[in-house]
Amino acid sequence: MGPQKSAKLSPNFIGKFEGLDGPRDFWDIDRLVARKYFGTDGVRGLANAGAMTPELAFRIGLAVTHQARQRVNHAPRVVIGKDTRLSGYLFETSLSAGVCAMGGKVLLGGPLPTPAIAHLTTSMRADVGVVISASHNPYQDNGIKLFASDGFKLPDEEEEALEALMDSDVLDSKRPTGTKVGRAERLDDAPGRYVAYVKATFPTDRTLDGVKVVVDAAHGAAYRVAPLVFSELGAKVYALGDEPNGENINHRCGALHPEHAAREVKKRGAMMGIALDGDADRLIVVDEKGQVVDGDAVMALCATRLLRKRKLKRKTLVATVMSNLGLERALEAEGGKLLRCDVGDRYVVEKLRSKGLTFGGEQSGHLIFMNHATTGDGLVAALQLLAIVTEEGRPLSELVAEVMERVPQVLVNEVFEQRRGLEEMPKTGTAIRAAEKKLGKKGRVLVRWSGTEPKLRVMVEGPDTDSIRTLAETVIEAAKSDMRP
Repeated sequence: MGPQKSAKLSPNFIGKFEGLDGPRDFWDIDRLVARKYFGTDGVRGLANAGAMTPELAFRIGLAVTHQARQRVNHAPRVVIGKDTRLSGYLFETSLSAGVCAMGGKVLLGGPLPTPAIAHLTTSMRADVGVVISASHNPYQDNGIKLFASDGFKLPDEEEEALEALMDSDVLDSKRPTGTKVGRAERLDDAPGRYVAYVKATFPTDRTLDGVKVVVDAAHGAAYRVAPLVFSELGAKVYALGDEPNGENINHRCGALHPEHAAREVKKRGAMMGIALDGDADRLIVVDEKGQVVDGDAVMALCATRLLRKRKLKRKTLVATVMSNLGLERALEAEGGKLLRCDVGDRYVVEKLRSKGLTFGGEQSGHLIFMNHATTGDGLVAALQLLAIVTEEGRPLSELVAEVMERVPQVLVNEVFEQRRGLEEMPKTGTAIRAAEKKLGKKGRVLVRWSGTEPKLRVMVEGPDTDSIRTLAETVIEAAKSDMRP
């Protein structure tokens, strides 16, 4: 299931799958190659260099406020939050200036998870939500993500319109003066608002009394709120990664390094470890034995329980093309279906909304419970999992082992200086077809360009780890050959 032999291959073709709407091809968003600023998750890059500059942030502030003014008859309200990176001050100030320069009202939430800003945008009836974060990237990077008034990330078309507006002279001719210039204020109670919202997603007839949990906040946006959520529900919390200094976000901690949470789980005899990334919109879970449980296994457990309670809409889970075949088989065993979509949590959300579905996510730990949230939320997801474990009274390791058997999967990444369409990489196409022929119906091959980094990703699934690793590396070597001048 790899690239077709057609001469009209997309630069990012990654496979064909059977979905609810019949067979279709999946593409890693061709338009990203041509975009100037926005990738699969907003703007992202080295802070204060290249495109990721305060000047760009100022233009974004102008543009989102101008767009909002076309829809509302009041001064647009813009909620701005950030993670704990040193450069957050730089971009918070620049964005605020842009909003005020276009006559908007800024509501500053300070360091808060990405899903907290999505929630505050809707609960405070704001017109735009802005998050300053580079998620799992190192502290030197930063990024800007945008939410509409309904709490959902902006669709591709609106981001493209924003890009055009930012590069036009319209913004410079529409700035107000005098009393119509905007203002900014701090939302001092923003953390408490978010904590209360997250706690409300946990079953009201349950507590976490007597439960021990390890929470690694990655020195990131959830360093204050994450321990509070669990402790206020009664849990004994052992906090890690809760001392940000502007430079240690994601550094040897959190979802990128769950081994630290795993060690603490075993040391404390905890029920579960919860490792968040820098902006806390995803999580990696550790079971009571200190074993990492990835997003596919968590989705399998949550989806099968929702199926049993007849609470999984249309008996369908949405996951990306990267999710393991074992997840698909786990759902089928319970009478459910897996609907695949392009890589990126925003595309999971788009598929959920377009199909009227309620649960989906990514192998990387982005889990979206649409009955509770409009975007991935590591804390909401952790509470849903804890509800299952406490209700069934069995260790997480046992529950996961029963629900899903993983098909061996290998992912190999290679960094190149620039992207090139797969139709311009004949040796790579030959290697992919050879790998597919060898695997037959026992596996699959996916090849895609990353939407946020200059990487070619090759994923191979099959019955034997050693053989599929060899196949993946063969495709990478072919790509290297194709990419040589």
